[in-house]
Amino acid sequence: MKNYELTYLITPEIAEEQARELQNRIISLIQTEGGILLEEKAILKRRLAYTLKHQGQAYLSTLIFQSAPEKLVNIEKTLKSESQILRYLILAVTAKKEVLTRRRMRPEVAFPGKAPVRKPKKKVELEEIEKKLEEILKE
Repeated sequence: MKNYELTYLITPEIAEEQARELQNRIISLIQTEGGILLEEKAILKRRLAYTLKHQGQAYLSTLIFQSAPEKLVNIEKTLKSESQILRYLILAVTAKKEVLTRRRMRPEVAFPGKAPVRKPKKKVELEEIEKKLEEILKE
């Protein structure tokens, strides 16, 4: 079984309660096809960047689930036949990896070819500085 992410837009012509019911039907469809729901994100009403099927707004929702690849055909067929869904996208999702930024990496890895970072030297006491200044000025 592979992990998938389903993101879809629902027409704003229906009430938010009906959008939740549609989401529950999609979840039950995934489960009847043998899928396992991993994460369900809340339905949000969003303004679209451009009109889609004469709609300027839509309900947006995302589901993350596990399913066998051959079962996706039935899920997509049902999503296409649903008139209240404006668009949908199913992506295969891989496990999240922590990406190290340059700040969190070791300096020699983050900036190859650069001189290694030097460790700070021990602090010099004020008395030592005054002695050296006197020696320099006497000459």
